[in-house]
Amino acid sequence: MRKFNNVLVTGGAGFIGSNFIRYVFDKTDFEGRIVNMDALTYAGNPASLADVGQEHGDRYVFERADIRDKDVIKRIFEVYDIDCVCHFAAESHVDRSIVAPDDFIQTNIVGTFNLLQVAKERGDKTELFHHVSTDEVFGSLGDAGYFTEKTPYMPHSPYSASKASSDHLVRAYHDTYGLPITISNCSNNYGPYQFPEKLIPLMILNALEGKPLPVYGEGINVRDWLYVDDHCSAIWTVMTQAAAGETYVVGGRCELRNIDVVKRIAALVDEFAPPLPSGKPRAELITFVKDRPGHDHRYAIDCSRLEHDFGWRQTETADTGFAKTVRWYLENSEWVESVRTGAYRQWIEKNYGKRS
Repeated sequence: MRKFNNVLVTGGAGFIGSNFIRYVFDKTDFEGRIVNMDALTYAGNPASLADVGQEHGDRYVFERADIRDKDVIKRIFEVYDIDCVCHFAAESHVDRSIVAPDDFIQTNIVGTFNLLQVAKERGDKTELFHHVSTDEVFGSLGDAGYFTEKTPYMPHSPYSASKASSDHLVRAYHDTYGLPITISNCSNNYGPYQFPEKLIPLMILNALEGKPLPVYGEGINVRDWLYVDDHCSAIWTVMTQAAAGETYVVGGRCELRNIDVVKRIAALVDEFAPPLPSGKPRAELITFVKDRPGHDHRYAIDCSRLEHDFGWRQTETADTGFAKTVRWYLENSEWVESVRTGAYRQWIEKNYGKRS
C-alpha cells in the first residue's frame, strides 16, 4: 500500500478533481497535503472547494497555474516537495474540441508532457504519476462487447485523440525512463459540481426552468454512467495499490441510452421540484437536434479486473446516483447561479486576475 506526503492534483477545481480532493480528505486515511493546481479555465471553480480550505487548513493549498508552463510546474514541485501526481487537468468537452481543437492539443498533450518531464527530473522523489483518462480513447462499440484494458485505441474526436496521445506519453515515460505511473480510463461521470454544459446537469437545469431538453440524433447513443464518488474511490484504489505501469478501466455497470437518461432526469425533477406552470410532465420538453459529427454509438466498460484485483465495487446505481445528483443541483442554487450567470468568473478575475 503506497503512502504519499504531498499530492499534486492538477485540474482540482474542475468537476472530478474537486470531488476527488473531497474524497481523499473525507473518506481515506490520507494524512498528508494536497496541492491543487488549476488554471481556472471556464470549467474551473474554486468555490467548489471553498469549505475544504477552511476545514483542512494548510493541508490544502491552491495554486493557480497552467500545466502548459513547465517553469511554474517545476516551482510547485520544488516548493511543496511533491511526491505524487494525480493528473486530471484537461480540456474535456467533445463539442468544444470539434469547433476549436487548439487548446486540446496544447493542454492535453503538451501540458501532460510538461508534467511528465518535471516528474522524471525529480528522480526517486516521484513516488507515482497517476494519469486520469477516458474510455473515449477506445472509439465506439457496436451493440455488443465491452472496453477492457486490452482494447485497441481508436479515437474519433480531437478530444479523444488528444487524450489517447497523453495516455501513450505516460506509458512511454514508464517504459523508457522508469517513471512509476498508473493510468485509469473511466466511463461517463456525473454528480455534484459538474459544469452545466454536460448532459445530466444541463438536463436538470433546463427541466427545472421549463426549457427544451436537447437530445442529439434519436437519443440512441449508449453510455456507461459512473457516479463521481465511485470513480474517485477507484482512482485512489489504483494509486495506492496497483503496480507501477498498470492500467485499469473504471465503469459504472450502468448502460443507458441518452434518451432514457434524459427521461429519468426529467421524471426526477418532476418528483423533487414544483410542477411547470403548464402542468405538463417535463419529458415533453425533450427536443431532438442534429447529431454531432463523429458521435460514437456506444461506450461500455468491463471493470472486472479492478473488481477482482482489489475488491472495488460501485456504491451507486442509476436510481440512487441520479436522485442524489438531481437533489444536489436543486439544493445548491447559489453554486448553480454563480456558474450559469458567470459570476464565478468575475470572482476569479477579482481574486486571481485574468488568465494570461
